[in-house]
Amino acid sequence: MKRIVITGATSGIGLRLAETYAAKGWRVGMAGRRDGAMKELKELFPEQVEWIRLDVTKNDAPRRLMELIGVLGGMDVYLHVAGVYHENPALKIDEDVATVETNVTGYTRMIDAAYHYFRKVSEKGGQGHIAIISSVAGTKGIGRLASYSASKRYQQTYLEAVEQLAHSEKVNLSFTDIRPGFVRTPLLNDAKSYPMTMTLDHVVPMIVKAISRRSRIAVVDRRWAAAVFFWRLIPGRLWVKMNIGLSSPATKNEPDADAAGTVELVKG
Repeated sequence: MKRIVITGATSGIGLRLAETYAAKGWRVGMAGRRDGAMKELKELFPEQVEWIRLDVTKNDAPRRLMELIGVLGGMDVYLHVAGVYHENPALKIDEDVATVETNVTGYTRMIDAAYHYFRKVSEKGGQGHIAIISSVAGTKGIGRLASYSASKRYQQTYLEAVEQLAHSEKVNLSFTDIRPGFVRTPLLNDAKSYPMTMTLDHVVPMIVKAISRRSRIAVVDRRWAAAVFFWRLIPGRLWVKMNIGLSSPATKNEPDADAAGTVELVKG
C-alpha cells in the first residue's frame, strides 16, 4: 500500500487530495494547523488516514513530520500544499512577511525535512517522490501579488536546485512541480471574480495524474499553460509597465465556484 504525506491538508486542494488518495486505497498522512477536517477524514477512513497538527512556520515542524511518517509506517510521496495568498497592492508589511514566513521559510523547512528522509530511504535501496503545489504566479512578478508571486518563483527554483543536488548525491528521488491557475478554495475572496477560475473537481484529478506520472512540471490547466507560454514571451521592460488586474467584483451572473483560494493553497 502506497503512503503519501500531505502538508496543508486541512482545507481546499490539500483536503480534497487527502480524500482522493484515501478513497484510492493509499495510506494518507495529513498535516495541518486545524484538527477538524483531519479528524473527520480519519473517521471516514480509520485504517488508512493518520494526522498530526503541524505549523510549517514553527521550528518543530520537521520533528512533527517525522512523527507522522512513523505512525504512517513510512512515506513514498511527500506533497507540499501549505501556503498563504495575499493580494497586497498596498504592500502591507505584515502580509508580505506572513507570506514569506509560510511560502518561503516554512516551505524550505519542510522540503529539507522530506529530502533528509528520502536520502536515508535511498541509501537503503528505496526511492521517493517530492511534489509541490506552486503556482502559475511564479512565472512573472505580479504587482498586486508581489510577495506571493516571488515566493512561488522561489519554490520552483528551490525545487530545481534540490533536484540537482539529488542527482549529484545519487539520491533516488523524483520531483514534481504542479502549477495551477486560480482555484476556488478558502483563500480567494468570495466577493470577487478571477480569470479562468477552476473548481476542485476539475483540478484535483489533474494533480493526481501528474503525481502518478511523476511529471516534472505540470501547469493546470491547458488554458493556464497557454497563458504562461505567452507571459514568458513578454520582455521584462514591457511587463513592468502592464497593469495586471487579477480580480473584479463578483456579479450575479457568475457561477458559484467551489470555495475560494487561488492557485492552490491552504495554510495547513
